[in-house]
Amino acid sequence: MNAAANRLSPGQFLAGVRHVAARELGAAFDGAVAYVYVIAFVVLSNSIFMNDFFLSGRAEMRGFFELMPLLLAFFLPAVTMRALAEERRQRTLEMLLTLPIVPLQAVLGKYVAALALLLLFMAGSLPVVVMLCVLGHPDPGLIASGYLGLFLLGAMFLAFGLFLSSLSQDQIVAFVTSTLLGFAFVLTGNDRVVAVLDGAWPAAGLGTLLYESFSVMPHYEALVGGVVSLAAVLYFGLFSALFLWLCALVLQRHRA
Repeated sequence: MNAAANRLSPGQFLAGVRHVAARELGAAFDGAVAYVYVIAFVVLSNSIFMNDFFLSGRAEMRGFFELMPLLLAFFLPAVTMRALAEERRQRTLEMLLTLPIVPLQAVLGKYVAALALLLLFMAGSLPVVVMLCVLGHPDPGLIASGYLGLFLLGAMFLAFGLFLSSLSQDQIVAFVTSTLLGFAFVLTGNDRVVAVLDGAWPAAGLGTLLYESFSVMPHYEALVGGVVSLAAVLYFGLFSALFLWLCALVLQRHRA
């Protein structure tokens, strides 16, 4: 895979990624799938936030960002579940891999298309920002770092969603496994879950270990709190890169 990719010029490599991304986005918006995902996510997330906003009366988006991890853990697997599992089931993956592209281009093209849908999800919350600016004086730095954390979190969830989709021919299996992994990444950062796991294995300190080395929440919460650290960016970036690389390896073995 690496040797084939090295034979491509940067322009050829990016052209292949763009071709696959355009193919994916076209397929998503040809039907109602993408519209349903975006509208459902925007309506649900904004409705929950507005309820919290009217109860608290604070001109800030922290409540919005705090509810996002669990919502993304459920919605983003619905975006990635068809990406490769459905291709394998319908045997169109073989046709895709016979095109003059390498598996990494196919993976990155599908990933770019999924990121575009993530950006649409995020854009749906911009009216909330406008409303807060009209009603009060929110901290723009906190909002920007919160959106950065939201994007990095979503990008990581999409990466492992693609990887798990590449392992199955059943999109429901891909959805369920991706959702469970997403919830694991999130819930291991919950104080109650950490306390239960630490209590179950006091000597191992399993809950604390998972919180510090596995969970997305310490890094995400730091970004939502306005602390943009290299450690947080590397955490999300390296995990995303790892899952995309593993996905490309799966496609390479399938191609062989």
